[in-house]
Amino acid sequence: MVLASKLQAPFPWFGGKSFVVDPVWERFGQVQNYVEPFFGSGAMLLGSPVDDDRTETINDLDGMVANFWRAIHAAPDEVAEWADWPVNESDLHPRHCWLVEQKANLSERLMGDPEYYDTKIAGWWVWGICSWIGSGWCSGNGPWVRECVDGKWQLVHLGNGQGVNRKLVHLNKGRGVNKKRVGLFEWFSALSDRLRRVRVCCGDWSRVCGPTPTVKMGTTAVFLDPPYSEEAGRSELYSEENMTVAHEVRRWALEWGSDKRMRIALCGYEGEHDMPGWECFEWKAHGGYGHLAKEESEEIGRNNSKRERIWFSPNCLSSRQARLL
Repeated sequence: MVLASKLQAPFPWFGGKSFVVDPVWERFGQVQNYVEPFFGSGAMLLGSPVDDDRTETINDLDGMVANFWRAIHAAPDEVAEWADWPVNESDLHPRHCWLVEQKANLSERLMGDPEYYDTKIAGWWVWGICSWIGSGWCSGNGPWVRECVDGKWQLVHLGNGQGVNRKLVHLNKGRGVNKKRVGLFEWFSALSDRLRRVRVCCGDWSRVCGPTPTVKMGTTAVFLDPPYSEEAGRSELYSEENMTVAHEVRRWALEWGSDKRMRIALCGYEGEHDMPGWECFEWKAHGGYGHLAKEESEEIGRNNSKRERIWFSPNCLSSRQARLL
């Protein structure tokens, strides 16, 4: 097992865990199998130590997320072609509406065919999420919809009372997804190489948490980063929200946490989960809350950044064990 150069997803993501990759993998150690049911931007996998003998399975309920990672894995150059576009508000809104229309069928196709992906959807989605301010990208909630008027599809403003305060583009110095001035094709190709043997699933988290994709594959690390529960006081951050799934995940974690073949990390907020016998790791998050007013954003950022917690199951390695190994 050798340390990887830490790749990053080419898009922003609320609740990303890139700052805690090292302490998490210290406690996982070397395992035969890795499962991540709530993948998102995939910081934990992309930053993990490279182990060619490890089986890896990732999943996300959001079809846009799962499709992006499948498409990057299979055809990185094609995704880059669709994503390489300057920030343009007159493109952002019609592309957003078009993507929302594709969403329902996209998830069905991804769940029905393990090899299906769409590079255009992937490229436009990642371009848009890098151009969009705050939350709500491809959620279907916004000031614009498409309607058929006199046989022609047109953008129609819903008139939601927001006026000039509707969603604007994130300027990113005018460079869209390629704002860091790195080679976009090289970046996507590197991600494709990293994902070459990773199984990408789209659906409910529990589908990849049964015995077959976990302990039957050997010693298994499971990284659980579900949407915040209602008790956490956080919502409207993701395209796919569920305020109760965190409790279902906690029950599963407690059930499997005593299995010696299983090493589990459960993410949440202070006080969100009661995990007796588990190590509670406190950390401070970094990142913005761009969908809020500046003053409110700063206040929420100060309060919430100190509430991040990760609970490690009893069979995870201690930090001292990790240093010895």
